[in-house]
Amino acid sequence: MRRLTDVAGLTCRALEELTSTFKPTADNPSFHSKSQWGRWLNGQSMPPRNAVRRLGEILATEDIAAEHLLDLWSRTFMAASSEEGEQDESRPAFPAELPAVAPVGLQATELPPVTLAGALVGRDGEMALLTGLVKEVAGGRGGSVLIEGEPGIGKSALVRAAVAEASEAGCQVFWGAGDELGQTLPLLPFLDGLRVREPSANPRREAIVRLLRGEVAADSGTDVPAILAEQLLALVAEHCAVRPAVLVVDDLQWADPASVTLWGRLARSARRVPLLLVGMMRPVPQREDLLALRRVAGGTARLELTGLTGAAVADLVADLAGGRPDGSLLRLAGGAAGNPLYVTELITALTRGSKVTITGTGIATLTTGSAPGSLSAAIADRLGFVTKPVREVLRVAALLGVGFTVTDLAIILDRNVTDLVRAIDDARAAGVLAESGNGLEFRHPLIRAALYNEMPAPVRAAWHRDAGRALAEAGAPAGRVARQILQAIAGPGDTPEPMDNWMLTWLADTADLLVGQAPQVAAELLRRAVANSPAGLQHDRLAARLADALYRTGDRTAAEAIASQALAHASEPDVVVDLHWMLAQCRMLAGESTESLATLDRALASPGISARHRARLLVLAARTHSHLGEVDKAGRVASSALAAASEAGDNWAMGWALLVLAMVTSARGRMADALPLFDRALTVTQADPALTDLRLLLQINKAITLGDLDRYEEALAVAGQALRFADQVGTTFRLAQAHSALGQLLSQTGRWDDALAEVGILPEDLKEPAGACSDLGIAAVISFHRGNVAAARGHLAAAAPLAERLGHRLVNSLTLARSLDREQDGALPDALAALADAFDGGTEEVEEIEDLLPDAVRLAAQTGNLGTAQALAGQATALAAESKIPHRQANALYCRGLLDHDASRLLAAAERYDDAGRPLLTAKALEAAAVNFVDAGDRGQARVAFTRAVEVYTSLGAAADVARVQATFLAHGIRCRPRVKSPMRR
Repeated sequence: MRRLTDVAGLTCRALEELTSTFKPTADNPSFHSKSQWGRWLNGQSMPPRNAVRRLGEILATEDIAAEHLLDLWSRTFMAASSEEGEQDESRPAFPAELPAVAPVGLQATELPPVTLAGALVGRDGEMALLTGLVKEVAGGRGGSVLIEGEPGIGKSALVRAAVAEASEAGCQVFWGAGDELGQTLPLLPFLDGLRVREPSANPRREAIVRLLRGEVAADSGTDVPAILAEQLLALVAEHCAVRPAVLVVDDLQWADPASVTLWGRLARSARRVPLLLVGMMRPVPQREDLLALRRVAGGTARLELTGLTGAAVADLVADLAGGRPDGSLLRLAGGAAGNPLYVTELITALTRGSKVTITGTGIATLTTGSAPGSLSAAIADRLGFVTKPVREVLRVAALLGVGFTVTDLAIILDRNVTDLVRAIDDARAAGVLAESGNGLEFRHPLIRAALYNEMPAPVRAAWHRDAGRALAEAGAPAGRVARQILQAIAGPGDTPEPMDNWMLTWLADTADLLVGQAPQVAAELLRRAVANSPAGLQHDRLAARLADALYRTGDRTAAEAIASQALAHASEPDVVVDLHWMLAQCRMLAGESTESLATLDRALASPGISARHRARLLVLAARTHSHLGEVDKAGRVASSALAAASEAGDNWAMGWALLVLAMVTSARGRMADALPLFDRALTVTQADPALTDLRLLLQINKAITLGDLDRYEEALAVAGQALRFADQVGTTFRLAQAHSALGQLLSQTGRWDDALAEVGILPEDLKEPAGACSDLGIAAVISFHRGNVAAARGHLAAAAPLAERLGHRLVNSLTLARSLDREQDGALPDALAALADAFDGGTEEVEEIEDLLPDAVRLAAQTGNLGTAQALAGQATALAAESKIPHRQANALYCRGLLDHDASRLLAAAERYDDAGRPLLTAKALEAAAVNFVDAGDRGQARVAFTRAVEVYTSLGAAADVARVQATFLAHGIRCRPRVKSPMRR
C-alpha cells in the first residue's frame, strides 16, 4: 500500500479527503481519518477491508493497477486453509471471502487488523521522546533509554515505530531479545541482535564466531564469556565508527547476567559515541542486576509505560473495530485496565465471533454473546482459530522459545522447510507468528506461553529431549542443544529428571566447547551428569569438566572440592593432568600453593607415567614455585619439564616450560638471556591455534623484558602487537595484561597521558589482582607527581582490598605510590619504611626491587639513615657491575652521587637515565645535582641543572615536582634560565 500510494503521490491528508464521503452502504457515512491512514501506511496497524477496497478504487483512477490489494488482504487474515480442508469442527469455517456489503442498516465489522501490541494510540509523548533520541543519534549524539512496563503494555511496538525510520536517517539498527529458555546462555541477546553468526568478512565478527565454535582455545578456567563481551563491545564501537547505530535489547528480564552487565557498560559509554541503546523489561522479576540498570538509566532516560487512558482506549477500539465504540463496548474494553494487548486481543476475539457490528451512523456496538474474561482467554480464542496441523507446528515452535529459525523447526519436525510454508503463512495470518530478522517469533511471549503451557509437563520434557537430539544430530550449536536438554531434565519442583545415555554421551563429547561458551549452563548439566554417570572414565572426564565450569563461574571452592574428589580415583593421564591443573589454579588464587605442590609430587611419583604427562605436571610444579617466589626451584623444575616435553614432542608443555625459564632468567637479572627463550617459545607456539593464549602471554612478558633492557622502541612495538592480538582473540585477563604492560612502558618513558589511558581502559574487576594493583599504582604515582593528591589516594584506596588478596607479593608501582603518599604528608621515615619493607621481604626477583632503589637511597639519606642508604647503594652498584643496561648504570651513579654529594656523578646519572629513555629519573638526577652545586657554591652550574630539571618535569606535566623545585631554588635566589623561543609561524 505504501509503495502504491507513493507512486500515485497520495498523502494521508489526500486519502482522508478522498475517503471522507465514501459510503459502502447507502446510509453509512464511514470516515477514514488522516491519522488512521498514517498508521496503516506506516505498518503500525492493518486497515479494515472496506478501506483497502476504496484505496484500490482510488488508485485505479490514477491508472495504477491495484486489483491484488484485496487478495493480499484476504490472504493475510484468512487463517483457514481451504486446500487442507481440516477446519476445527468446534467452530464454523471461514468463508472464502468476507462480504463487501452487509445488510442495509447494519454492516458486519471486517476481521480486525493484527496490530503490534498496543499500536501507538495514546503514546504521543513517549513517541516524541524516542524519535527525538533517534534524531539525536543520527546527528552523532548517543544516549540510552530503559523502558519498563507490564506484558502487553506496548514496549516493543513503541520502539519498533520509533526506530522504523532510523535506517532512512542513516543509522544501523540492531535488535536482540532475552529468551525465557535461554536465560543461562551468556550474551545471547547481543549475539543474536548484532547478527554475529551471519557470514561476514569482518575480522572482529570472524574472531567472535571462532570463539563460539571453540576454534580459539585457552587454558582451563579462561572466562570465554568475558572475552566475548569485550569483543562485542569492540564490535559495537566499530559499527558506531562507521555510522550511527541503534541497538535494542528487548525482554531484559530474561537476559543472562553477562548481557545485563554489558548493557550497563554500553549505557555508560553511549554518550561518547553515536549509539542509541534501548532496553526493555518487565517490572518483575526484581533482580539485583536489573535494579542496577535502573540506576544506570536514571532521569529522562527511563520510561515507565502504564495503561492507556480511557480516551486512548476508545481510540484504539475504534481503530480495531472500524467505528466509534458505544458504551457497552467501552465498558467491556475498560476491563482490560488500559493494556493495549488485552484490548487488541479482546476486540479481535469479539469481531472474529461476529459479536461487534457497525451501525448506520458508524458506531461500533456489542451484540449479544459472551466475551473473553481475561487476556489468556482472549489469546486462547485467537489460537482456537488455527487448524490442528498449524497448532502442532506452533507447539513445536514453542519448544524453541519466543524466537526461532525455520531451519530448527524443520529439523525437529523432520520435515522440509517447503512443507512448512503454508502452516507458517497461516500462523502469521492468524496473528500468532511474525518475522524477526532471519527467523520468526511469536507475536507476543504470552502467545508462546499459552501454547507451551497447554502441553502436559511429561510430554514437554520428552519433546525437549527429542528436539535436543534432533538438533545435535543436525550439527546445531552446542548452546541450542543444551537449552533443550535443560528443559528435558527439569523435573517438577526440585526433583530433576535423570539423564539418559544419549545425553551423557553428547555432554561428554561437547563439554569442552560448552564449558567455554556457557559455563553456567555447563555447570548445571555437568552436575546432573556426574550424579547420573557410573564410575569410570566417562565419569572422571565429566567431573574434570565440571570443576572447570565451576571455576569459570567463580565458585572456586566447589571447583577445588570436585577436583580433589575426582583425583582420588581418576587414572586416565589426561584427566589427572587436567584435575591437577585446576587444583593448582584454585590453590594459587587461595594462597595455598604449598598444598598443590604436595599433590603434584605424589602424581609425579606415580608408576608408568608418560613423558608427555610428566612434562605437563612438571610445568604445573614450576609455575607454582614461581608463584611462590622460589626462583631457583622454579628454574630447576622448568628445565626438567622442558627436557620431558622435548622428548614427548609436546608443544604445549615446551611453550610453558620456556616461559617459566624466561621469567626465572629475568628474575635473576639476566634479561638479555631471557629474550632467546621468549623467541624460542614463540616459535614453538606459532603454528598451533590452541596455544593462542600462551603466545599472548609470551608476547606480553617479552615486551616487559625489552623495557627492562631499556629497548623501549622494540618493547612498545611488541606490546602494541600483543594488544592488537589480545583485542582480536585474547581473554579478558590477557587483554588487561597487554594494556597494563603498555601502560607500564609508557609510564617509564614519560608518556603519562597515554599511560593513564592504557591502565584505566578496563575496570579493575576484569583484571587479576596483581595487574589491577600495578595499574592503580601507576595511576597513583603519576597523580602524585602531577599534584592530584585526591585522585592518587583514590587509586590507593581502590588497590587496598586487591593488595590484601596478594599477601606479601610485591607490586613495584603500588609500593612506590604508597611511599609517595607518606612523603606527601612529610612523613619521610614512613615513606622510607614503605620501600624498605620490599627489600626485607626476601624476594629473589631483582628487577622488581631495582626500580625502587633510587627513591629508597634518597629517602634514607634525607632521614640520616646512612647505614640503610649505604646498603641499598651497594645493591645498585652490584647490579650495575657487570651490566650494560643504561638505567642500571644510572641507578648506581645516582645512589653513589647522593651519598658522596657528588654533583658531577649525578649529572652522569642524568645522562645515563636519558640514554635509557626514562625522563622522570633524569629530572630527579638533575635536581639532585643542582642541589649539590648550590651546596658547593657553584650557582652557575646549579642554574643550568635546575633549568633542565624543570624543563623535563614540565614536559611530563609533573606540576608538584615543578613547584617543589622552583620553591627550593627560589629560596637560594636562583631562577630558571629563560629559554630561547623559536620564531612564531604565522
